[in-house]
Amino acid sequence: MAKSTSKEAISAEEKIKAAARKVFTQKGYAATRTRDIVEEAGLNIALLNYYFRSKEKLFEIIMLEKMQEFFGIIIPFLHDETTTLDKKIEQITNRYIDMLLQNPDMPIFVLSEIRNNNGLFKKIQVGKILQSSHFVRQLKEKQPGVQPLHFIASMLGMIIFPFVSKPVFKSAGVLNEHGFATMMEERKKLLPKWIKAMLGTK
Repeated sequence: MAKSTSKEAISAEEKIKAAARKVFTQKGYAATRTRDIVEEAGLNIALLNYYFRSKEKLFEIIMLEKMQEFFGIIIPFLHDETTTLDKKIEQITNRYIDMLLQNPDMPIFVLSEIRNNNGLFKKIQVGKILQSSHFVRQLKEKQPGVQPLHFIASMLGMIIFPFVSKPVFKSAGVLNEHGFATMMEERKKLLPKWIKAMLGTK
């Protein structure tokens, strides 16, 4: 009996988190009501309060997960001392595009919520991770007179901006879902070439 109760409890907690991920991503923190989350989960407000105490606490958990997924995908590549700079660029580009194709709403959600709550962003120490990475050392060696953040900002911008602008493409009738996915697959091959050209590599 105790095992059954434990499984039900875990299930309810995960249902609330899954619902919160969906609703927060679609509406953002400010526009989301606690009732929206529990209705999406098919549960009641008492259970949300029991597991997470408040919408604020639940949002912090979900936001940290999203940011770790959004930025954490590149961390293994940043610190890998066994791969060349060119290989890192290819790996980061491919993994990011694959992840964003699975989570197309993530960039707008993460970037807009960081602006409103940058304290959460500081918790995962992205700046410190970047500055101490092997990737940044390689960029400095390749272009010693140029701030590495220029290349990182350009690379991430070229990866992320198409997903941010996707609603514009669709509204204008320029691309449908299939066309956008095809373009992103092409972009996985093109972006490394463009970034290497900026760096002066072959």
